[in-house]
Amino acid sequence: MISEKNAIRIQYFLYFGAMGVFLPYFNLYCLNLGFTGFQIGSLSAVRSAVLILFSIFWGILADRKGIRRPIYILCSIASTALWALFLFTTDFRFMLLLTIVYGAFYAPIISFLEAFAMDVLGKTKHRYGRTRAWGSIAFIAVVLISGKMIDRYAVGIVIALVLAISTAQAMTASTMPRIRSQRQAQPHDAVRLFSGHTLVFLLCAFFMLVSHGAYYGFFSIHLARLGHGGSFIGVCWALASMAEVVVMINSPRLFARFSFKRILAVSFAVAVLRWGLLYVAQSAMVILASQLLHAITYGAFHMAGILYMDQLAPPSEKTLGQALNNAVTYGLGLTVGFFVSGALYDAGNTAPLFLLSAGVALAGGVLFTGFHWVVSCGKPKPET
Repeated sequence: MISEKNAIRIQYFLYFGAMGVFLPYFNLYCLNLGFTGFQIGSLSAVRSAVLILFSIFWGILADRKGIRRPIYILCSIASTALWALFLFTTDFRFMLLLTIVYGAFYAPIISFLEAFAMDVLGKTKHRYGRTRAWGSIAFIAVVLISGKMIDRYAVGIVIALVLAISTAQAMTASTMPRIRSQRQAQPHDAVRLFSGHTLVFLLCAFFMLVSHGAYYGFFSIHLARLGHGGSFIGVCWALASMAEVVVMINSPRLFARFSFKRILAVSFAVAVLRWGLLYVAQSAMVILASQLLHAITYGAFHMAGILYMDQLAPPSEKTLGQALNNAVTYGLGLTVGFFVSGALYDAGNTAPLFLLSAGVALAGGVLFTGFHWVVSCGKPKPET
């Protein structure tokens, strides 16, 4: 029998292993098919937009009916089967339709996985990063191997690689733990979930992921335009994940010293620096150095965001809380980021995309720190 924690680790490993092929190389595959920048951005944006609706839909259904595990298994199997259809088409319109249907079932997998992790970790949630690091380790290994395979064979291999890893993830989805909700949802729980702190956090996290739209959608294309091959592109993505793993493994010490809000605020500032570097960077060394900042802009931000949302959500709304977080950030945030980046890319220059990203991250950081500064100023000071 696989322990609950190992089941979570395996799912993270396989889920992000598939992402290690998809994120760096799917858009290159689309570019190789002759799609325009707007078409590539549209595919990415539609995929993320579907996450918004269906992450929330599946999250509400899971919490209200207590069927998180059956939904997780169903969606893992169905999304894998639908992905296989990408093997049989290169038509943009059919791929767009397929992306919508596939995304409807793919949508809740990561948010449900995060909710499972919070439940299984229990009082040791500060060690979440060490569990989540298994996903980053898989991402590193797969992105490096995929880069070499693409250089040797062709970028079209990405569809088959994603299918292979997704199949393994679907086949092991049944190992997920059977966890009952701590109590039934109460009418006031929804009010607690949508508190001012939650809404500000979601809005600012939305800005952060909008700023990542150019990176996730066009970073590989940006490197290719600068003259770099698949192997270097793979190294860049892998280096970012290596930095991410380091901060995740050290998450207990990180959260022992700094609050979730402090880490989130610093992440916005580092994001401004990172996107600014990519705007001006020409040399390989500067680009590689900027990838180390992924440890903060993704690793630290993601961990703090998951734990902060778990802190804000009432016990009966944990799945919905994570689904809402995922929908607003990786759903709506990336949708906007992809659409804007895709539209601007048609001008033929990728560098300005990262300047825009820096500005959006700055706006999110100012709003987040400003809100919490006002809240702290409004609190009564203790008597002396």
